[in-house]
Amino acid sequence: MTNYHGSLCLMSCNSGLEFSKKLLKEVNKITGKKLHLLKTEEIIFANREIKSILNESIRGKDVFIVQDMENHYDGKSVDENLRALYTMIGACRRCDANYITAVIPSFPYARQDKQSGREDITAARIAWELEGELGADHIITMDLHNTAIQGFFRSAQIENLRGSQVLLPYVAKQIQSPENTVFIPTDLGGAKSANYYARKLGTQVAFTYKTRNYSKANTVADIEIMGDVKDKAVYIIDDMIDTGGTFCKALEVAKENGAKDVIGITTFALLHGNAMKKLEKLHSKGMLNKIICTDATYVPKDLLKKHKWIEVISVTEYFAEIIHRLNTRQSIGELLD
Repeated sequence: MTNYHGSLCLMSCNSGLEFSKKLLKEVNKITGKKLHLLKTEEIIFANREIKSILNESIRGKDVFIVQDMENHYDGKSVDENLRALYTMIGACRRCDANYITAVIPSFPYARQDKQSGREDITAARIAWELEGELGADHIITMDLHNTAIQGFFRSAQIENLRGSQVLLPYVAKQIQSPENTVFIPTDLGGAKSANYYARKLGTQVAFTYKTRNYSKANTVADIEIMGDVKDKAVYIIDDMIDTGGTFCKALEVAKENGAKDVIGITTFALLHGNAMKKLEKLHSKGMLNKIICTDATYVPKDLLKKHKWIEVISVTEYFAEIIHRLNTRQSIGELLD
């Protein structure tokens, strides 16, 4: 088979290093090669400008650039991580890479996907900026907050991977009594995911209705549950736990409605602000059993060591298989269900 895109080359922005190191090991297992992360530098000036430098040739190669947009533990914002990716893509384009793929497990500004007032649809703007003559040819991301974001791309291809590919098999091993297990989303937008888990695992499903206070950021006014959770093991599904407000309210309402156990499932454990304080409080009260998340966004080892009720499932093998198949021009359809 002709390797049309060129030889595989993996590199990383600084905030994506933790993910890319694990990803590299999995890529090498699958390919049987001994690839290394391309040597790069990320320079931050006093005024916070960012410059990326390639210290090896990438001419004619099939380049995959890894960036963890939501890694805030090194002090960078989403905007700074996004800018670092732009400068890395630009450097690869100017140094004559044959094909460029941005590997961004968490898509930035994904919650700004529609217009409800005098505001920009920023998710669309990010899509336009990522592609184009000086942009990426391909995007690999995971669990887009709204799958319609894929339609914002006009020239670049985008692959929206499913966190359930990794999470569902793990969760299946945790369930002892399917008839006494219920999956619920944190709002009606997540109903499809809850239905998917319930159908695949043969459990019950319930739904929640969420109202927001849009005068304040990250503020949920109220949540109600539609369905029976009494004396059940309740799995609350959300694509992300950010400040924890929505998740914690859903958990409290589930407990008020008689839930026996409550387990959280999320692809992105962002954990901003007082999220950990809120979750730890609920866990210490016996209201929260555990949270199952992925390493699609970085969660520090010291935090996991302190809070052993957070379980992290790696998606790097999944990403590595996708990267290998794209590089060798094989189908990935079966991995996107």
